[in-house]
Amino acid sequence: MLNLNNVSVKYGSFTAVHDINIEVNSGEIVVLLGANGAGKSTTFRTISGLSKPAVGEVLFEGEKINRKSADQIVQLGIGQCPEGRKLFPAMSVEENLNMGAYVHRKRKAQIKQSLEHVYELFPILKDKRHDAAGSLSGGQQQMVAIGRALMSKPKLMLLDEPSIGLAPLIVEQMFEVIQKINKEGTTILLAEQNANAALKIADKGYVFENGSIVLKGTSAELFANDEVRKAYIGA
Repeated sequence: MLNLNNVSVKYGSFTAVHDINIEVNSGEIVVLLGANGAGKSTTFRTISGLSKPAVGEVLFEGEKINRKSADQIVQLGIGQCPEGRKLFPAMSVEENLNMGAYVHRKRKAQIKQSLEHVYELFPILKDKRHDAAGSLSGGQQQMVAIGRALMSKPKLMLLDEPSIGLAPLIVEQMFEVIQKINKEGTTILLAEQNANAALKIADKGYVFENGSIVLKGTSAELFANDEVRKAYIGA
């Protein structure tokens, strides 16, 4: 479904991501592991069209997309839930969710169906649909961010650090929802520092350090790797 082939991304003279190769197959959950600044978010920005590769190419369902605009990429079927949620705090929960469906704004019936789907996944959001998004708890705001990404009906969803700043019980619930979204047919590319939680649900993963991929393998292989356990799992 998604291929990054020898991709490098620069910010001025600084190379943020260097010569990375990633493959995501339809139906998979794939995790990118790494510390802050390792290159995960830059990789997501490049897939989403917000940053352009200096070298290499990004293919989605066989089509080269690295010169397409961000809105064109959303229309092709890639949705992103950004790190830090990036909600509109003064707008209501439902207004935030509807923003995720902007590329489909003329399809009223589809938007209504997508909204009901989000409320089925996160019932609390239906109760709070008229509340300002900024008034919600951190976990509820993360639900809105995931729901907003779902509103574009993505084939591939990019989830950037969905567990950051959340209590362990909420993290567990969030990963259960991510699994459910995947089982319903959405392929997931997940950037996480919480390797323990992420590898439990992922099919395979890539480990980033200083803008490069230093390790890749199945989730079982990475979970059993001593360096990964020491750096990211604490065991």
